[in-house]
Amino acid sequence: MRALLLAAGRGARLKPLTNVWPKCLMPISGRPLLEYWLSMICGHDFGTVLVNVHHQKNELEKFLSRNRFTNWVTGIYEPQLLGTAGTLFHCLEQLEGETVLVAHADNWCRCDFSAFLNYHKYHRPEGTVITAMTFRTTTPKSCGIVELDQNGVIREFYEKVSDPPGNLANGAVYLIEPEVLQWLKDNPLKRDFSTDVLPYYVGRIATWENTGIHRDIGVAEALLSAQSDPVPELFWPTKDEWQLEFEQHPIHGMLESLSK
Repeated sequence: MRALLLAAGRGARLKPLTNVWPKCLMPISGRPLLEYWLSMICGHDFGTVLVNVHHQKNELEKFLSRNRFTNWVTGIYEPQLLGTAGTLFHCLEQLEGETVLVAHADNWCRCDFSAFLNYHKYHRPEGTVITAMTFRTTTPKSCGIVELDQNGVIREFYEKVSDPPGNLANGAVYLIEPEVLQWLKDNPLKRDFSTDVLPYYVGRIATWENTGIHRDIGVAEALLSAQSDPVPELFWPTKDEWQLEFEQHPIHGMLESLSK
């Protein structure tokens, strides 16, 4: 398998926090968000993990240069944001031919990741080429809501509509088969995964519901709420030089001041 973690967003809704620190590295219980994603992936059969980089490029590159990520995690710099499908197209040479995990890694996600992989590999309905992680949301009007058939396959998307038919939301975490990458290769102008790729594959997208935690930490209130969530033990429990420096960064004080 391969993985593409999308971590290039500017985090405009999190300003002023994102003026000094990237959204994907915001602290959750003192550790950076992206490290939880990499810890969750580590130990599974991912031969290559790519992380796209744009906003706060220097900080992301320092984070990714840590010894614990050597030889398996690579940063891909985008001078201009390409869009999710555009990033996939840009990385085709490193990804094609394999099942690929595509995840918006600036969301806070706690799930049974092994079960997600197992469902896609062994239990997804015949004929599906994508498995989308879903979750139950308390704010369906602000999310992309999915409608499923009797087999759990997506038959309709409702993107931030005023009266969505339910609260099962698209979590923006996908496992995709090589056929989808070939389609992108044949359609190089398709740049947006949500509006260009997913609608094309309606009827061939399986779903797996995350009954754990799935939060968009794109606003300060949600980021603060995440600080109270239970966190897993990281694959790397010891603190390296980067982590010790991170603990002295002003972002922690800024976040604490917002909670008062």
